[in-house]
Amino acid sequence: MIASTQTNHPLANVAPAQDSRQALEQACARLKSAGLRITQPRVAILDVLLRRVQPSTIEQIHTSLTEVSCDLVTVYRCLAAFQEVGIVRLTHFHNGTSLYQINLDNENAYHIVSKDTKDIEPLDEACTAELRAAIAKVEENLKARGYGEISHIVEFFGQKTKQPEYMRDISAMPAPISQRSQSSVAAPTAKA
Repeated sequence: MIASTQTNHPLANVAPAQDSRQALEQACARLKSAGLRITQPRVAILDVLLRRVQPSTIEQIHTSLTEVSCDLVTVYRCLAAFQEVGIVRLTHFHNGTSLYQINLDNENAYHIVSKDTKDIEPLDEACTAELRAAIAKVEENLKARGYGEISHIVEFFGQKTKQPEYMRDISAMPAPISQRSQSSVAAPTAKA
């Protein structure tokens, strides 16, 4: 299993009603094919994971389970089983906190986590495509060297620099400095 962090699950941009039901059915089918029973707590946890856009802690997932009585230990156990089957991706926050996110299409999405605000933003498509290509090349090289079941974790953490107040509002920016005249500077002449 390739593990990486990501901020948006594969269903982030789809209509929730029909497609989330299909995604839930897909996840349940993968559980069944792995030999796991489909229980009410597992379905509820999958539903929460499908609704969350960003990777979430176990506590956040447990808190979102309002309609189903499911204790924290059950959430831990279910997430471990989901991770083993490959429908949940485990990532880590820069302070070591474990985060979980649904992973139905096995497509890696990468993001950056703000150290100061804890916001998680996806990398743009160009960076993601370049990163995927580089990782695929490394994995090919490792397979050629005899390694199997290769996995990786790619996480980016950063601190946004604070923009000066005048940069936040374009109208508050100072007017550009006018170009200086180049005619006052004489070029040296060569003597024969």
